[in-house]
Amino acid sequence: MPEDSTVDRRTFLKVAGGGGLVATAGCIGLGGDDGGSGEIVLGQPAALTGDWDFLQPGVSQATDVAVQQINDAGGPLDREITVERRDTAVNPQEARSVTTQLIENDEAVALIGLFSSEINPLWDFLQEQETPIVTPWPGSSFLDTRGGDMGTPDDISDDEWVWRTVIGDTVHTAGAAFRALEQGHDTVGIINGTAEGARSWVDGFRTAYEDNGGTVAEQVEVNLGESSYQSALERLFSADFSAFAVSMPLESATTLLSDWSDGGYGGQPILSDPLSQNSLAEQVGSDLNGAWAASPGQAGPNFDSFKEVYEQGGDAELNGWTPPSWDAVNAIALAIHRGGEATPEAIQQNLGPVTRDGGTEVANFADGKEALDNGDEVNYQGAATPTNFTNFGNVIGPVVVSEAQDGEFTEAEIIPASDLSDFVAEDEY
Repeated sequence: MPEDSTVDRRTFLKVAGGGGLVATAGCIGLGGDDGGSGEIVLGQPAALTGDWDFLQPGVSQATDVAVQQINDAGGPLDREITVERRDTAVNPQEARSVTTQLIENDEAVALIGLFSSEINPLWDFLQEQETPIVTPWPGSSFLDTRGGDMGTPDDISDDEWVWRTVIGDTVHTAGAAFRALEQGHDTVGIINGTAEGARSWVDGFRTAYEDNGGTVAEQVEVNLGESSYQSALERLFSADFSAFAVSMPLESATTLLSDWSDGGYGGQPILSDPLSQNSLAEQVGSDLNGAWAASPGQAGPNFDSFKEVYEQGGDAELNGWTPPSWDAVNAIALAIHRGGEATPEAIQQNLGPVTRDGGTEVANFADGKEALDNGDEVNYQGAATPTNFTNFGNVIGPVVVSEAQDGEFTEAEIIPASDLSDFVAEDEY
């Protein structure tokens, strides 16, 4: 895409948006390719450094094997996809710069990434870019009623350009609250960091827990990166409770839980989902046995076929954000092929139609491309969830509970999405 075509697209949208833009391109059979020729660039804002960098290898590997499989199938519009990956360190200001570089310099037509800590403060800026963001990361309840196409894919005048292929905190923190209450923990303590993601997890957990009869005896918020958390633990454990929830990045959580172990405080640890890492269980030791975390499920209808391909692509540890990144790439590729254009607008208009109910169910791009070429509609069924986007661009899926035992986390339970339906109000997610 030539540099000035971005300006042309903005100008067109500005003119058309006032009267409600109605799609003419986002339809099967249009067959055009106004998005140019050659490689199609997708941008990936990434956590290559920073507090959350331990999660990026699995996401990068899933992205790369998805792209390889799509290109092996001939690519959307018979063009290859390439991914430009740039580090944001999960810093909002850096994310703003990286987003600009990916769109304006790399000419990315869609982005696969951005955390809650980046999306929430940059919301207005990201809307101004008018480029679809299909991200496997954010759990924030901020997105529960923001994003997607409002169920009107042909009309992008009311769209909010952000989609997430991972279940939101509202769903999996509900799973944590559900299990805590089911285990008889009627009163808990909470200790959390100040980052947006850590607070969002706590807000979701606390709301679901208290709305269903639980009591929070004490909540302590701490700065990240401290060399000791003994004083914070003293404050937390001055209250009486049977379990305590921990939400902060891995490095700080390792320090805190090591201090907790050394201090002999006791109690049942309930961990935020990013903390179900074997390195945490290894470093804290046997006192962490029985600690558990409720994470976005890795039990979508096509998880097994994804995992087989994923494991051929490297040895990165699979985490809760790995299958959703696979789903994000496949959904974008199918949207491009259905739309007949490799443009942000065509992708935005076709993400809903290639994922929602109706049409031929497909597990990968190759099957979807064949069905679309035959004039059929498709319904992409993902690795993490069924990937049926709600009007707000969200997905609903199961919650996996992982428990620490002897230095590693293993799956202890799967909570079906149907058990959590009372926690997620219809039309509010």
